[in-house]
Amino acid sequence: MNPSMRTWSLILAALVAGIVTTASAAGPLRVGMELSYPPFEMTDPQGRPTGVSVRLAEALGKHLGREIVIENIAFDGLIPALKTRKIDLVISSMTATPERAKSIAFSTPYLKTGLALLVATASTVQSAADLDQKGRVVAVKKGTTGHHYAATTLRQARLLVLDKESAAVLEVSQGKADAFVYDAPSIYRHHVRHPGTTRAVLTPFREEPWAVGLRLGDDALKAQVDDFLEAFRAEGGFERLGDEFLADEKAYFRAHDIPFYF
Repeated sequence: MNPSMRTWSLILAALVAGIVTTASAAGPLRVGMELSYPPFEMTDPQGRPTGVSVRLAEALGKHLGREIVIENIAFDGLIPALKTRKIDLVISSMTATPERAKSIAFSTPYLKTGLALLVATASTVQSAADLDQKGRVVAVKKGTTGHHYAATTLRQARLLVLDKESAAVLEVSQGKADAFVYDAPSIYRHHVRHPGTTRAVLTPFREEPWAVGLRLGDDALKAQVDDFLEAFRAEGGFERLGDEFLADEKAYFRAHDIPFYF
């Protein structure tokens, strides 16, 4: 091989090595979510992750040219997992609250919903204000914004703090709790499943923005996520997710003049 060809071979080898090194350094994006919150985070009949948040994570991976690995983590363990670098992002219907923003960063919001009430049929509760009374029993899921709201606002009520959403619904359905404080789309679905024993008070009494959670200081990744969310919305990605996973909710909320999520 003459000197000129040897030089070009060395340059080509260096370029290939640089590309491989860069791809390797990027690696997969580990996305944390709790796969027990349909239709946003769940598994299909074969046990594979699916739902709105999974599709969103997959679209983000395609946008960035990176593999996506879904890590199924209990909701109240997501922020600790992020901070200890077990995951790179949280996409799990997480509300961007000022309290959470003290320890992690958030993308621009991608969805707005709000807290609503699943109420026992026999209960006289008509609004969140009716819950702040002695003798009221309020079910909440641990670590959620509904839990935080009830703990800081409904000081006269007795709280049932439960690990599972389904357990909170059961307390209301069986008449053991007056209400379950949770997000509006979930309240709608639970009422549809338990129409004889529950009522849904769906107009949100507090709006909440959902966003992607990131580590503080991951500014480059945050910028990439924000760019993706803007592009995904502009090309109709969120509307498609709503049509695929939330068609009934979308039609019901709009028919009753209740703000829809996306």
